[in-house]
Amino acid sequence: MARRWLDQEHEIFREAFRRYVQKEIAPHIAEWDQQGQVPREAWLALGRQGYLCPWLEERYGGSGADFGYSVIIIEEIARAGALSFMVGLHSDIVTPYLHAFANEEQRQRWLPGAASGQSILAIAMTEPDAGSDLQAMRATASKDGEHYLLNGSKTFISNGQCCDLVIVAAKTDLQADPARGGISLLVVEEGAPGFVKGNKLKKMGLHGQDTCEMVFSDCRVPAANLLGREGRGFAYMMEKLQQERLVCAVMSQAAAEAMLRWTVDYCQERRIFGRPVGQFQHNAFKLAEMATEVELGRAFLDELIEDHMAGRDIVSKVSMAKWWISEMANRVAYHGVQLHGGYGYMEEYPICRAYRDVRVHTIFAGTTEVMKSIIAKRMGL
Repeated sequence: MARRWLDQEHEIFREAFRRYVQKEIAPHIAEWDQQGQVPREAWLALGRQGYLCPWLEERYGGSGADFGYSVIIIEEIARAGALSFMVGLHSDIVTPYLHAFANEEQRQRWLPGAASGQSILAIAMTEPDAGSDLQAMRATASKDGEHYLLNGSKTFISNGQCCDLVIVAAKTDLQADPARGGISLLVVEEGAPGFVKGNKLKKMGLHGQDTCEMVFSDCRVPAANLLGREGRGFAYMMEKLQQERLVCAVMSQAAAEAMLRWTVDYCQERRIFGRPVGQFQHNAFKLAEMATEVELGRAFLDELIEDHMAGRDIVSKVSMAKWWISEMANRVAYHGVQLHGGYGYMEEYPICRAYRDVRVHTIFAGTTEVMKSIIAKRMGL
């Protein structure tokens, strides 16, 4: 099926970026996993090449490119097995909040750093007792002169250790329904009084991605760092979740395609009982099933990318894609490890790392179960 949102310029860009990934990112994946973090220089290098936030206007340091270029960047990083390098989170999930809801002074202050890699971004919604249920959050922000006093804790914050700027969701009106005006978004900068980053959390996968807790104790945030209007935070988050979940689906799909390719290659090369592993009927059928699911995911995803780029409402469909493609990627990972045999359990094989890394895809940005709940509600159930 033709990827109708792609043109020749996209393909030229893909080839250039793929070469960059193979030279500058792929050789360091294992090292970054051991370090538990992608180094700052890797972000700066992406920024120098124009690979961060390419959709931003030139006055903010971007290239004014369409969302298709972001898709290519996310895909190629995932296909290299570098799922811990959360470029999509920085460029296409967090930065759009600043672009859409910040005033011009704030945009001038924050967006150029996001494009250059000098300012790594994160977003803090999840709390120890409030995950997908954003209305249950307990963090509060009360006005104190020209500042807000922010109190509460956040957890599972990706890019949490390395971030220079984090968008924090907090209740600014304890009496209001959170969905109708009780939540606001505050931009907290590194070094703010009362802002403490906890230790990196030890995770099953994504070992090179720094995830941590954050604690805010009478954290003084300038009132000028309020993002958009007070009380509009919940609406802002709902508005941006469509692209967030599409980005996650892109990551899962690209990872599934890479895992299938690695497994097919292995099954053609590895011999057992005198013939390639892939020539045994059971294994050949399993690979055929995996290839079919991957192709179905690609066809559906490309349709959604095209619709999203056209500005269409795809909340229901993107919720379907987010859960189905992430679950499919986990099936491909499972069978990929199995078909690799003992080698699939070895760290030197990328299928081993990918098996761990894609497990969280069914959890972050809204679990599979939450996605199904959204779909059911929009069906009138």
